[in-house]
Amino acid sequence: MSRLAFWVKWATGAAVVAVALLAVSAAAAPPPQALRVGGLPVTCNLTLPVACHAIAHASKTGKLVVGELAEYQKFTGWPELKEAFMAGKVKAAYFLAPLAMDLADRGVPVKIVALGHRSGAVIMVKTNSPVKSMKDLKGKRIAIPSRFAVDHLFVRRMLKQNGMTPADVQFVEMNPPDMPAALYAGAVTAYATGEPFGAVAELAGYGRPLYMTRNEWPDYICCVLTVRQELIETNRPMVQQLVNYVMSAGAWLQASPSNRLIAADLAADRRYFNQKAEVLRLVMTRPPDRVTYGDLKVARSELDVLMRLALEAGIIARPVPYDKYVDESFIKNYKPVEIRIDR
Repeated sequence: MSRLAFWVKWATGAAVVAVALLAVSAAAAPPPQALRVGGLPVTCNLTLPVACHAIAHASKTGKLVVGELAEYQKFTGWPELKEAFMAGKVKAAYFLAPLAMDLADRGVPVKIVALGHRSGAVIMVKTNSPVKSMKDLKGKRIAIPSRFAVDHLFVRRMLKQNGMTPADVQFVEMNPPDMPAALYAGAVTAYATGEPFGAVAELAGYGRPLYMTRNEWPDYICCVLTVRQELIETNRPMVQQLVNYVMSAGAWLQASPSNRLIAADLAADRRYFNQKAEVLRLVMTRPPDRVTYGDLKVARSELDVLMRLALEAGIIARPVPYDKYVDESFIKNYKPVEIRIDR
């Protein structure tokens, strides 16, 4: 064999081995690591499972630029989600807006990057209850998800409108999934929460809405998409992708009644809310603006109102500078994406 032939044969063999090694390496490469995004199984958080599902679909079809997944992680209560977020076990979550403010004030590196919804909270009483207004709840027990919850601020707002003070009622902090049963058993006279836990009692026939934010507080916001600062610093494209999909999910939900029903069926799955689809469908349709998702941009004026109410309620210690807990850059760079839900 000539020297030239030897080197040609050697080079060819080396190339074959290299290609084989690359193939083995690619086959053994782990799938993209998913960003876990925490949230409660409430329809204020409905844009999250829609966004996560749409991201997974886009990833399968090769349409993602970033190519990283976002995975919904369910929490049953705000304290558990707060602890996981503070410990860095989840780096993104749908949080109560006042809670995000308080965390930032306490030095937790947190930023609100988008809203999660509009409206969607109710104050529920028993169907056969004689209660017709807040005045009838004087001296009664009212369940709230957390003192940081905007549902709590909603109750305080309605008390003020009826010439009452928080001292006129007894607040009980309770995880939202436990509230319908507490009402049924008479452990509380009323409860304030984000849907669908009002609809649970309504569909079962033993609860009715006393007040809805859609009627009493039209620009109500509660849950906000919040991320840890280190996620912004280490993976800004991933945060931008999440914001793009969350905001696009909101626009998709508002685009047609059928989309809202598709989302209700999706969220009912055990991977997400693990709830009865008919309950979620009630929230999406009766009335159709019980919860809305069309405008998820962060507005300083609206968060200023929440901060003032939170200060009055004593749930945050001092005013928190806006730039300390909000990053508007992702909203400003928002680009709509396609929302596809495969069923």
